[in-house]
Amino acid sequence: MSKQRKAVALISGGLDSMLAAKTIMEQGVHVEGINFFTGFCVEGHTHAIRANDKAKPKRNNSLWVAEQLGMKLHIVDVIEEYKDVLINPKHGYGAHMNPCLDCKIFMVNKAKQWIVENDFDFIITGEVIGQRPMSQRKATMPIISKESGADDLLLRPLCAKNLPATLPEREGWVDREKLHDFSGRSRKPQMAMAEGFGFDEYAQPAGGCCFLTDASYSSKLVDLWKARDGDKQYDLDDVMLLKVGRHIRPEQNFKVIVAREEGEGRFMQGYKKEFITLHCASHAGPLVLVDGSPSAEDLFLAARITARYGQGRDAEQVDVSIADKDGSERIIQVKPFAADEIPQEWFI
Repeated sequence: MSKQRKAVALISGGLDSMLAAKTIMEQGVHVEGINFFTGFCVEGHTHAIRANDKAKPKRNNSLWVAEQLGMKLHIVDVIEEYKDVLINPKHGYGAHMNPCLDCKIFMVNKAKQWIVENDFDFIITGEVIGQRPMSQRKATMPIISKESGADDLLLRPLCAKNLPATLPEREGWVDREKLHDFSGRSRKPQMAMAEGFGFDEYAQPAGGCCFLTDASYSSKLVDLWKARDGDKQYDLDDVMLLKVGRHIRPEQNFKVIVAREEGEGRFMQGYKKEFITLHCASHAGPLVLVDGSPSAEDLFLAARITARYGQGRDAEQVDVSIADKDGSERIIQVKPFAADEIPQEWFI
């Protein structure tokens, strides 16, 4: 009997990777999934934080996809290794702070290492030619294969017929005729394919959960680095806090993060020992974190911002509690900023 071949599929949690894995599973290949955790794709986590997102699924989409496919999923923490990809991308950034081409090369390279260590035969991705402007173009497909070291062990089932045959196709491990020729940005072929497989629920069709493609998030990341005098190092708490709250920087030496709703406030409570925190004592209002090295004058200004976003915004005077990291607390009285008093350039 011929040996059953084994493949690992990069599972983002989106529709394309789900369909690519299913296509190869249908051919009798043993497929397992792999998901690389960079810290920048935590869609289910942010939905769980925000009360306004309570109707959205609170799940890790890659785990959910693996469950739908009946497939084992390996989640690999690459937070530290990924820093070099983000900070020093050889191929540059996309429209925002997204190093998409370097990211794909990095992940395929990690998958190549994984198949060698685990005696698997080839790698599957959900890439489609022409779908994304930076990493999914006909000109960049060979760059990913070559620079990742995967070469023709990298199979893209959804657009394979538009590309040269890979080793799994030439060796007959998979039937090239049962692969696909998708191209372009339209998702209609994938949606029709999903319906054919009986998948009536899946993550947003683009599968785009990376916060680095978001303009607002990217501007906050750039601001963070600038405030640290160009030091581009970061940790997971930095990554998470950039996803929540209203970020306002009155001066280079400090910024305030204002919870926009109850769910964000609860999440930010977990950082009370790491930041100076403010909240309105005389009126209902949001929790506010102060990041940086504020002076007494800066904290007075931060208190006025805090009062502006509380229910005492129209009052002549609001009591604001300031708690230091050690838990010591004091109350000051401030006049809230008026709506048009906070300069637009303070908002990140």
